Amino acid sequence: MKIDLHTHVKLSKKSEFSPAYFREMMAEAKGNGLDAIAMTEHFNTLRYEDIYEMLDRNYPYEHGYYLAEGIKVFPGIEVDIKETGHILIIGQRDNVLELRSRLEPHTEKGRFVDFRTLLDWSEEGGFLRIGAHPFREGTPLHHLPDELLKRLDAFDLNGKDVYAQGLEAYHAKIGEFAKRLGRPVVAGSDTHQFMQYGSVLNEFDRNFDTVEELKVLIQEGAYRIEVSPALDIKVKSANIIKGLLKKSLSLPVDDDLEELGDQSA
Repeated sequence: MKIDLHTHVKLSKKSEFSPAYFREMMAEAKGNGLDAIAMTEHFNTLRYEDIYEMLDRNYPYEHGYYLAEGIKVFPGIEVDIKETGHILIIGQRDNVLELRSRLEPHTEKGRFVDFRTLLDWSEEGGFLRIGAHPFREGTPLHHLPDELLKRLDAFDLNGKDVYAQGLEAYHAKIGEFAKRLGRPVVAGSDTHQFMQYGSVLNEFDRNFDTVEELKVLIQEGAYRIEVSPALDIKVKSANIIKGLLKKSLSLPVDDDLEELGDQSA
């Protein structure tokens, strides 16, 4: 079973959620060999609730995922923390939405929740908690206390950072970091535009239907990370297309600092 553990279903934080764009994204995910994604949309994206209203109207939710256009979509969220850094939290729909509601007062820069509090709030509920792109220049995690980092379940080998920093150098850096903390590394493409799907993914030895089952398989090491030989062209193409689409929608091209040539978000 192949899953991407860091994906987005909106073009950017400031864009409206588009059901047509979502359907296109799922079709392309499937076309790139994926069986599942973790939908780790930014917690402070515009009208976050629109995503789940559309999913609930159009797709069945069973076990712990939506079945959308042939893809298992596991609910999740990407949270900015006060100390700088992003945390991916994946779990049951109701638990994710409850956490998002709790984070409502902390959606603006300068009011982000601190790392320890986020860990405490997400301790229960069977969440899978992943440290996103721990060595990204603008939003690192490696500077945080080991005692807190060890409460995470894994760290993110991020497709955008592999593109920006090179596979060998980045893999060595994150591998040493995760080993020191006794945590595994999992792959996430950080896709906002479908060309990026398949740049990196996780292939598991067995199928799973719940996040709890997924956590066990990660802990057992029952998976392999696949890095596409076409990663560079996938990520570069996605960034170029994303920038053009944002310009056509009159959105700021640097609103989330994720355009080509800037890998800091």
